[in-house]
Amino acid sequence: MKNNNMICDLKTGVCGEVEGDEMQFMDFNQPKRTVELYYVTDPICSHCWALEPVLRRFIEQYGDYFHFHTVMGGLLEKWGDVPVDPANGISGPADVAGHWREVGEYSRMPIDGSLMVENPVQSSYPPSRVFKVIQKHHGDEKAFEYLRRARESLFAFNHNIAEKSVMIEIVNKLGLNGEAIVTEAESSNGQQLLNEDFALARDLGARGFPTIIMVNEEKKGIKIVGGRPFESYVDGLKQVLNVEELQPKQPPSLSSLLEKEKLLFSKEIEVMYGIEQSDMALFIEQELSATSYQAKELLEETYYIVTE
Repeated sequence: MKNNNMICDLKTGVCGEVEGDEMQFMDFNQPKRTVELYYVTDPICSHCWALEPVLRRFIEQYGDYFHFHTVMGGLLEKWGDVPVDPANGISGPADVAGHWREVGEYSRMPIDGSLMVENPVQSSYPPSRVFKVIQKHHGDEKAFEYLRRARESLFAFNHNIAEKSVMIEIVNKLGLNGEAIVTEAESSNGQQLLNEDFALARDLGARGFPTIIMVNEEKKGIKIVGGRPFESYVDGLKQVLNVEELQPKQPPSLSSLLEKEKLLFSKEIEVMYGIEQSDMALFIEQELSATSYQAKELLEETYYIVTE
């Protein structure tokens, strides 16, 4: 095979192929973040769990264009005598189980749901307060990691994430002091932090979850309610930036993504890399060494974890 890089042009002084003008201006700066993105959510929001594959890809590929803010919205303060969501036939926790299973089957982000019959979550406020305390002391990234682990624990593995012992265990596994963080979350300080998010959610006009609001420098924005396709968020970002095209980053390698996330469901990998479910086995074989991961099954869905 001929190596063109060995061909040197005496006139241009270039060894290899000449591309364009002799002198080219290149901009290596990251795009200026001019958009504030608010993700209004709740730890027990099933549609937020279903949105995770799309949201992760959107952040990975377009996160340089916006500042990302997670806002706790307060989905369930407590169960009472009146129906919580009569329009959807939800008057008590047992009614949630069937709805959650439907969301899990439709999205392929598995949800067991039987917990809500056997040992129901009585309020989403306790794990929300823990999120806020972690965010305050350890930053947005660690708090977002906690939110992910809490949702895995609730939806996939059927643990009551409003119970103190469960919250402590999740926080401990993040390498933090679970006892201290949960104790602070149970104090008036924890509720005050949560109330600040509730006020922000009201100011943003967010009444359902998930809601994503993008606001530009002119304080004009777009609100996207509910789980939407990936393209909807890209189009929304283009609108608030008033541009026709954006330059997405290449997604990270699967090995580095799995190392970071620790656990990924098949659907999350399919969305991130734009592959079909039928091609997953070959893709995994090509991207991961056999000793670096384990594949497991849950509710007829495959998930992958890093080998410890």
